[in-house]
This record gives sequence, C-alpha cells and structure tokens, in this order.
Amino acid sequence: MLLITQTEDKSTLARIVTLSVLQIGTGTNRLPHPKPAGLKWYSAYGVKPDPQPGHSVGTRSRAKSAQPRGEGLFTLQKPCYIVPRHTLFLTKVDPLPVTRFSDLNIGGDNPCFIIAEVSANHNHDLNRALEIVDAAAKAGADAIKLQTYTADTLTIKSDRPEFQVSGTIWEGETLYSLFEKASLPWEWHKPIFDRARELGMQALSTPFDFTAVDYLEDLGVDFYKIASSELVDIPLIKRVAQTGKPVLISTGMGNLAEIEEALATLRANGCQDICLLKCTAAYPAKVEEANLATMVEFAERFKVIPGLSDHTMGPTLPMVATALGAKVIEKHITLARADGGPDSAFSLEPDEFTDMVRVVRDAEAALGQITFEPSKGEVRTRDFRRSLYVTGALKKGEMFTPENLRSIRPANGLHTRHYEDVLGKVATRDIEAGTPLAAEHYT
Repeated sequence: MLLITQTEDKSTLARIVTLSVLQIGTGTNRLPHPKPAGLKWYSAYGVKPDPQPGHSVGTRSRAKSAQPRGEGLFTLQKPCYIVPRHTLFLTKVDPLPVTRFSDLNIGGDNPCFIIAEVSANHNHDLNRALEIVDAAAKAGADAIKLQTYTADTLTIKSDRPEFQVSGTIWEGETLYSLFEKASLPWEWHKPIFDRARELGMQALSTPFDFTAVDYLEDLGVDFYKIASSELVDIPLIKRVAQTGKPVLISTGMGNLAEIEEALATLRANGCQDICLLKCTAAYPAKVEEANLATMVEFAERFKVIPGLSDHTMGPTLPMVATALGAKVIEKHITLARADGGPDSAFSLEPDEFTDMVRVVRDAEAALGQITFEPSKGEVRTRDFRRSLYVTGALKKGEMFTPENLRSIRPANGLHTRHYEDVLGKVATRDIEAGTPLAAEHYT
C-alpha cells in the first residue's frame, strides 16, 4: 500500500511505504516497543508525538480532515502515527524527488534562504565539522553546504608555474597541496548531512566532477551548487542538470557569454529551476567590487532566482542584497578564524554569522509590503498631527482671523483643509483660547 503525505511545513512531499499492519481491537491497545529502527508513526486523526513505551491508543475512526484527497493521498499536520479504520500502519518515510526550489521554500514569497558554507573550515576534524553545523543551526542558517572533491578530482600534482598559487591568501601553495589540505573526506558527508537535517536544516554540496555528483545522488541531496570556477565546466554542469534537481550557480569571474552558456546548458539538460548567485571570487572580497546591481539584472534578464555568494567580511552585502531582492545568501562560517585553515580568513565566526542572519531578517522586515495606510505603531501618533484650534478667545459674533485661528498640534480640531474657509466667518458662541475648532463654532 502506498500513501502520500506532507511534512509539517506542507512543502515537501514524502512517500509512506507500509511495512506491516497491526490490527487494533475495540479497546485500548498497547503499541509495539521498541519501535523498529528507521520507522516513524503517523496518525490520521490528529497530531500525536512519537509514542513512548507503553503508550496506549484508543480505536477512534479516521478523522474527516484525514480523508484521502485522491488515491492514497492524505494531508497530515506533522509526523505522528496512523490509526485509520482501527488499523495501525507501521511506515517508513522516503522523500520524493525535489525538482523545484519551491519544494525547498526557496524563492517566491519565502524568506531569504541562508546557506552556511563549511568549505575547508573543518580542518580535517569531523567533530569540528559537526560543531560548525551546530553553530550554523544556532545562528539561524537554513542549510549547510559542503564541497565534494579530492585533490585528484580537481587537478594534478605539478610544480609547473601555472600550478603555483600566487597573489592570494594561499601564496606558496600548489593547486594540489591546497586542495589536499582543504578537501573534506567523503565519508564525512553523511554524518554531517544527518546532523544538519536533525537540526532542521537542508544539506547540499558543490560537486567538482562526475564521481562527486554520483556520490551526492546516493546521499539523496535535494539540490546542487556549481562553484564560480566551474561556471565554465560545461560537461559538469550538464551532468548536474541531468539529475533534474534545482541548481545554484555562482558567477564569480564570469562574463555575460559564459553565464549565458552555463544557463543554456542547464536548461537544455533538464534543469529549469535555477538560482544565479552574484559572486566576487576574491578572498576576502571588497565591498566596492560587489556590483550588486548586476544581481537585480539576473532576475530580469535570465528569469532566475537571484542570490548572493558573499566573501566580504561583515553583514553589509547580505543586507543590501536582500533589500535588492536576493532570495539566497551563501556565506562561509568557521568556529574561530584564529584556528586557521585555508578558508578561515574570509569566514564569519558564529556570533558574526548570527548578526548577519539578524540583519538579513531585519532587511526583509523593513521591506514589508506596499501599503498606503498607517502602521499599527502610527495609530497613536496620528493624534499629534495638526488640526485647527482657536488660539485667541472669541466672543459670539466676532470674526475668525489668522490671529485667533491656527493650524497646530494635536489633531483634535477640524481638518486644516478648512482653514481658509473659516477665515472671515463669525463665531456662533463664546470660545475660549485652546479650543479645538468644530463645525458648530462658526457660521
């Protein structure tokens, strides 16, 4: 039997495969414990927590809200256990393929999606990598990103001049020695991905060759990132596109023709959901070289989700990019720059990353929506706007003049639009100075 349901945020479909069926009698029944490994309970008649040993459940019939919306289709609020028609289904959850960024709550009206890039900041210590994942989750990141390569999949061992790294923070390294130091052991991907998902984050990686794509497919990643340097690796872009999954692609060092070719390759090979990241491939990058106006052009020219892959130090660019419409922000994170590592010099520490997330969320809140009505906070302040007040005492029959009638604060009197109409009119009664003007005060 095949059931389909939704996760708590109702964004990601999941396939529920029945493994066994236990009949529930007419009285109270005990659920089997311990629960088999890898299984989850789901309920068709209400949200229930994962049952504890000895937890009992009655034999209620299936709730109306859980009636199928089609062949085997149910809508559930969140993971719980299924008891439809007095039958307990023991189920296993396998995610359906993600083919759109909307499946991941990226783009559209969703908040900016913030990616914490681990990169080489693991310093070849799995526990440190896991601590970075914990810190990213605490800071408010939506996803953890890794890089999947070895020195051999990126380059070759060579001391020739063109293989020497110069003019950067990695001065003195060869390409091979740098990538050897920076690479993440592939067997660490799963525990890192698992930790990220346990903490409610998405997990993705940047593949650098076909074997990395195959490996990440086996791990079940939902989307991919193409690095700036691989913007011109057409065979790799084609292979990633053929997975049918959404793709983020950085544009550092790229020109218009190269960006157009990469996008055409993605689309020609089955990838229709693309996020183009404005990137300055300098480490660290300078704010004045960001050219964020180009990011705005991405959305208009290429019909993609716009975003930013940022290597500057600080939250300024992510904040500005968010205000300009960025839907994805990628930023490197490390536990402490003082710990060193190939990428530490342009990575944010946890407190700084937290501050960046706060600034991005503040920018989103500040953008708000188009409205021509006062905000809730302005309602009381409206009382202190200007209105017409009698500022000099008048006797009945005396004339209103600029000397005894003024537009002043607060707003208790007649609207200021009536000022010129009232001048020259006469008072219908005695009026004390400081009286808010009303229509019955003049004729």
